[in-house]
Amino acid sequence: MAIDVATVRKVARLARIAEPEDRLEPLARELSGILNWIEQLSEVDTDGVEPMASTEAVTLPMREDVVTDGGDPQRVLSNAPRSEKSFFVVPKVVE
Repeated sequence: MAIDVATVRKVARLARIAEPEDRLEPLARELSGILNWIEQLSEVDTDGVEPMASTEAVTLPMREDVVTDGGDPQRVLSNAPRSEKSFFVVPKVVE
């Protein structure tokens, strides 16, 4: 999959990353190389391989499922730069 300079420019803008114009072409080539390498992974035969979250057989401890009031919302929100009506206020990041 080839990434062009326009795509790199758009992704950098969306991610709010300032990249100099002369760096966009090398970055496009580098990202294209990474995506080509990732595409090679689809060639690996994974039939019969069980999905796993760890290389060790680990059983997570279970806890009782209890409904709580969630603690003290005012104390939690005291760490937030902005809050409104018991919610965190964050900047819009999706266009």
